[in-house]
Amino acid sequence: MPDCNYALEKLMASIKRLRGEDGCPWDKKQTTVSLKKYLLEEFEKIIAAIDKNDPENLCEELGDFLYLILMIGEINNEKGKFNVGEIISTINEKLIRRHPHVFDSPQTLDEAELRKQWSEIKKSE
Repeated sequence: MPDCNYALEKLMASIKRLRGEDGCPWDKKQTTVSLKKYLLEEFEKIIAAIDKNDPENLCEELGDFLYLILMIGEINNEKGKFNVGEIISTINEKLIRRHPHVFDSPQTLDEAELRKQWSEIKKSE
């Protein structure tokens, strides 16, 4: 199984090359807006793979979806808006913030308590 950091670095390098000076004309002309329809298409394929209980196809479709997320991140990086590192950091901070029962003061809560805690945290955000 490939190392996650190494695999992500290789994928980001491929995306940067595709969008680079000698890259792919199609990839270079893409925008956040132009990729929107592909997000929907790939998401539908993910749902279909889950419904079919097809892990091989699910892996492939998740990869296609990840590519689109990273591509949109790179497009925004090129425009000086945000980068992939910020996307990753933002979701990680949100996960930690919304799971204090795991990351802050570990405790066992039942499902009703977790829902209440989750709702209170989301309201405060």
